[in-house]
Amino acid sequence: MIQPKILWADDEMEHLKAHLMFLEGKGYNVTTVTSGNDALDTLEEEAFDIVFLDENMPGISGLETLERVKRNFPELPVVMITKSEEEFIMEDAIGAKISDYLIKPVNPNQILLSLRKNLDGKKLVSQKTSTNYMQKFREMGMELADCRDLEDFHKFYDKLVYWELELEDVEDENMKGFLDSQKKEANVEYAKFIKKNYKDWFEDGTPLMSHTLFKEKFYPEIKNADQTTFLIVIDNLRFDQWKVMRKHLSDLFHFDESMYTSILPTATQYARNAFFAGLMPNDIAKHHKDLWIDENEKGSKNANEKELFATQLKRLGYGKDFGYNKITTLDYAKGLNDKFKNLLQKPLQVLVYNFVDMLSHARTDMEVIKELAEEESAYRSITESWFVHSPLLEMMKKIAANGNKIMLTTDHGTMRVQNPVRVVGDRETSTNLRYKTGKSLTYNSKEVSELQNPNDIHLPKSNVSSSFIFAADEDYLVYPNNYNHFVKMYKNTFQHGGISMEEMFIPYVTLVPKT
Repeated sequence: MIQPKILWADDEMEHLKAHLMFLEGKGYNVTTVTSGNDALDTLEEEAFDIVFLDENMPGISGLETLERVKRNFPELPVVMITKSEEEFIMEDAIGAKISDYLIKPVNPNQILLSLRKNLDGKKLVSQKTSTNYMQKFREMGMELADCRDLEDFHKFYDKLVYWELELEDVEDENMKGFLDSQKKEANVEYAKFIKKNYKDWFEDGTPLMSHTLFKEKFYPEIKNADQTTFLIVIDNLRFDQWKVMRKHLSDLFHFDESMYTSILPTATQYARNAFFAGLMPNDIAKHHKDLWIDENEKGSKNANEKELFATQLKRLGYGKDFGYNKITTLDYAKGLNDKFKNLLQKPLQVLVYNFVDMLSHARTDMEVIKELAEEESAYRSITESWFVHSPLLEMMKKIAANGNKIMLTTDHGTMRVQNPVRVVGDRETSTNLRYKTGKSLTYNSKEVSELQNPNDIHLPKSNVSSSFIFAADEDYLVYPNNYNHFVKMYKNTFQHGGISMEEMFIPYVTLVPKT
């Protein structure tokens, strides 16, 4: 076993002999120097795993030494040790990215704890996380078997996402394999649940879904607001993607976070239009024929969401004006940020960001993106990177600084697809990979969830004999024509429109500024 190497710089090393003996007895190799200059010279000649640095030494100070060490060896952990408890020294050291801060006199156990935290921390956390998950694995299996209603599945999916993020940096691939199998089993059970119960929701009392979210959760807070409220809709955002974005907002906002269920199909044409209209798709098509664009019509299927939103606000009795901006380009987003003060002239501002949706489709079409996001954690990482450098984060910072509240949500999530399912349809059949609608569909009924009468779940019919079928779990629907080409093209891509917890269980959040 290789001994970890410590460089310890202190001009009073004669008082630390007991500490050195203790560390050597624990298997550490310690090199000592008595000045900052000697520490820098030694680091140039030899590699070390960690540096202990006294703050008060002759010659250059500990803080000056720290600055040079971090400049030349930015990844090397440095522990500052000082007799002083003055706040400015601590702040300077923390600002220079120290790994730990100890105040003399230090005892051996403090030093050992710091070493374990900085040298073995990731390994210890990984081992502990793996152990904790294995303890929960059997318990979660029993919970899945006991899922009886939508709320049970919501809670279970929340736990799956928690463990997915916790295990992300764990080196043990077996743990991730166990979690993947548990997710797959959960989606299979959820698909059975949806097939059995979804139609009844519209007769027995609809749970919180796309068409009821705004009225039930957002509007009660918006209608009585005394300053501008921002309604932000980030298209195609999964619950786990929101979780990685959330940590970059925790210094700015308090969160009231939950999830709701997207309607089927989990696609923008249906789910987002339902959200803005406050109506199910067949009711939109019936009452607002000029605003509904059918599957076989050309053009954008969600070009009228501002007008649909206006109809919902009118029904709710909201007599005030509102602003609406759909952000599809970087330049537009930056320009909107520059005009932030103008947005405050209206009591309600709706901002629709299509960047995540563009990323999802780009992943399908661009080989480079496909290689960068070949699995779930990489997809989250790209989303996080986009958010950190996006005008959206800058906009949210401006909103927080001004003290405005944000209502944030999305229309649907996405599912990484693996298994092709053959479907035959005519030229009028829809093109989505997770659902199909048309009048001449041929398929294996055991491989899809079918609905012969779309009106049963409040979906419009393109013609009298139209039906819908939905893919579940990791399936995607492919035509026999040029079958192998399209199977290869779309395998391992992120799609939406079908039945899965990733597509249907999506976040809605109220963000209240900490300022």
